[in-house]
Amino acid sequence: MSDALLPYAVGAAKRARRVAVRMRRRVERLHTAPAFGGGIPPRPALRPLHLSVLGGRTLNVAVFAPPSAEVAAARLELARGGRTFRLPLELEPQPDGTLLLTATTALRFAGTAGAAETAGAAGSTAGAGPGLGLSAGLWRVATVLTAPGGQETRTGVAAVALPAGDGPVAPVSPDPVGGAHFRLMRSVDGFAVLKVRAPAHQAELDTFALRWDRITVRGRVVARQAPTAAYTAQAVRRGSGATVRAPLEWDGDAFAFDLPLAGMVSGRKASRWDIQLQQGRTGLKIGRRLTDLRRRDQVIRTSFRIIALEDGSLLRVHAYITSAGALAVSCVGLEDAPGGAEERV
Repeated sequence: MSDALLPYAVGAAKRARRVAVRMRRRVERLHTAPAFGGGIPPRPALRPLHLSVLGGRTLNVAVFAPPSAEVAAARLELARGGRTFRLPLELEPQPDGTLLLTATTALRFAGTAGAAETAGAAGSTAGAGPGLGLSAGLWRVATVLTAPGGQETRTGVAAVALPAGDGPVAPVSPDPVGGAHFRLMRSVDGFAVLKVRAPAHQAELDTFALRWDRITVRGRVVARQAPTAAYTAQAVRRGSGATVRAPLEWDGDAFAFDLPLAGMVSGRKASRWDIQLQQGRTGLKIGRRLTDLRRRDQVIRTSFRIIALEDGSLLRVHAYITSAGALAVSCVGLEDAPGGAEERV
């Protein structure tokens, strides 16, 4: 490298280092919650062997009891705003003499803060369904150890390491049924906290069936905000914004409809369409979002299909998942089908 290029190389290295520092700090902020004032007194937190929310809705806890402590019983507590959920911890002696405290429970979103009941000693739940019903917000995670004499010691749970950065699946995923997000985070003082986020208003794709004469889309509306009659299904053409509507069938929050392929053809010119539900002024792109897959367009692969319409015309159709997880369709008209093709399809 010549001396004339050296200052440019040094400047590029400094800029790259500053970008790396900013990205690291941004990731830390995403996974860090504020400290809680007046909460758990300063004391060493219990070290977790495992602490996670698996499958978007199952809390798994395994922490080591203090080596010098005599533990007759233990429980896990999730507290927020005067409400507390209590979950018994199993005592599991280990071959090396340590004591492991474990618990597993389902989580679900309980709506507003007022919908969650104050839990009893056994950990009562709010609303319908199994598991702990938690409202949106930050929940403190603590353990209570009971000695043989009945004395109780409350302490926090140390935060786990930040999730890995890359891989086929994301370290944090939404509840695939209810759509809420349950994320374990680290407070600035080193304790583990559980952040609960309400499900977003969205149209979740379940399946789309490729047949020789139609494509049927099935999905459900998450966090529905209006009667089902207020929703319409439509294909929106990219570039022009032209729309073609399709009749919807409902079963609760689940919907099904056939793509209006006859109205999506533009001669021999290929066109791309986004498939969505329209509710008032809100357009909900139908997509696969309640999953832990990172690159859905690379994992969910679909084939091209030749489809015959009722008038005998043929289409070359490709229904696929975009990188953002939305359902899209590209189609182009082909030559007319030969005589009798309508009867054979």
